[in-house]
Amino acid sequence: MTVRAPHALAAALCGGIAAANAARCTEPLLAALAVGTVAAAAGAEPQRRVLALALALALAGWWWGSVRLQALDRSVLAPRVDTAERALVEITAPPRTTRFEVRAQARVRRFGSLRMRESVLLLLPKGRSPPQGALLSLVATVKEPQGPEHGFDERTWLRRHGVHVVLQASRWRLVGHRGGLGGVADTLRGHVAAPLEQVGGERGALLAGIVLGEDQGLSDELRNRFRASGLYHLLAVSGQNVALVAGGALVVAWIAGLPRVLGELLALTAIGAYVLAVGPQPSVLRAGVVGALGSLAWLAARQRDRWHFLLVAAAALLAWNPYSLFDAGFQLSFAAVAAIFTLVPRVLHELEGYPLPRSLAEAVAVSGACGVATAPILWLQFHAVPLIAVPANVAAAPAMPPLLGLSLVAAALAPVAPGAAAIVAQCAGLFAAYIAACARLFGGLPLAQIRSGRAAAAIAACTLAAAAYAWRRWRPRSSPST
Repeated sequence: MTVRAPHALAAALCGGIAAANAARCTEPLLAALAVGTVAAAAGAEPQRRVLALALALALAGWWWGSVRLQALDRSVLAPRVDTAERALVEITAPPRTTRFEVRAQARVRRFGSLRMRESVLLLLPKGRSPPQGALLSLVATVKEPQGPEHGFDERTWLRRHGVHVVLQASRWRLVGHRGGLGGVADTLRGHVAAPLEQVGGERGALLAGIVLGEDQGLSDELRNRFRASGLYHLLAVSGQNVALVAGGALVVAWIAGLPRVLGELLALTAIGAYVLAVGPQPSVLRAGVVGALGSLAWLAARQRDRWHFLLVAAAALLAWNPYSLFDAGFQLSFAAVAAIFTLVPRVLHELEGYPLPRSLAEAVAVSGACGVATAPILWLQFHAVPLIAVPANVAAAPAMPPLLGLSLVAAALAPVAPGAAAIVAQCAGLFAAYIAACARLFGGLPLAQIRSGRAAAAIAACTLAAAAYAWRRWRPRSSPST
């Protein structure tokens, strides 16, 4: 099989960055070697040139990944554990209220006389929560994150997100709001969230979870039912959301009679605004990068290749944080998309002989393929695998497009017609109620989810046997020679 140059180069870059997690090399000589390899490739034959460029990108990615990991592991506050100072912190994500406290991702701007921009986990007393983007003045004590407990290592998880200390404060005072790009993101998120919050109750919380990836308002019972039913991925913003945003922008441009070029630029703007509003979740960043590359490819009149775009998206995420390789969201997102590219067409082909509507067949194929591809990751990350994800997703799938469409329409109407936006959001809430009912129904069934190692091993063996049969069935057969 011939490997196309763009795929080989993007894959080499991803592999080089990921290799920094195993061994780091920040020597400038490595970067110089990469540049020299590029120069040597200039006069080589086409095939050797691709190999040389792939090697150069792998070396450059290894060097860059090592530099980024070194930067992520650097902390000014770590040597100051168990000290307290007055600090100025910036809330960078919606706080989460737990049973005993409020936990928020934050960035320290000032700690005593020190000025910095270091990410921390902020612990506040239970009660009112500061909004995203708030600047807080408080007296904070630096603490170490918790180590492994009940199967979860908070210290390692935080370190992989560039967080090395916990700040704990008993009181805080709001002194302002952040500006710049972060302030724009806060404003956009507020516009999208406002009509959804007016729905109120469980419906409003679920709308915020599906549209913005914010599941803080859901009860533990409902959150567990989403996990058990295999519908939890709906609470992580995915490519479906981004595709709908881009499609909506193109439809608006078509209605307004704008040229396709302006429509693609409007789609790019809408994708960027939505990604800013949602925040840096791996699934939405992956979908945003792929969607933006698709629009740019059309504007540049270049061929669109979904595998190439997916590899470029992976390279972009890894270049920002090579630790993303270990993140469950990163792994699940890319595994699911790869399954859609490879397995779904084959499953659809096998289902052609059955009396199933096309939409139902697609739902079965997508949920089945993604379920098989993500099951090993779910087991390794969470030691749990849902068994009824296919029927649960088939039941919930029809409600997703209208829910997302109505929610985004409500967000667009809110600044100019708040009354109409409230009505549209309430209609979206009806679909949210239906999805919640699906999660409770399927997640509450006996054996909806397995946590037994023996049961998981038995299911894995059956899956491998089915995969071997499918491989023999789907493998292309060479025609006999004449």
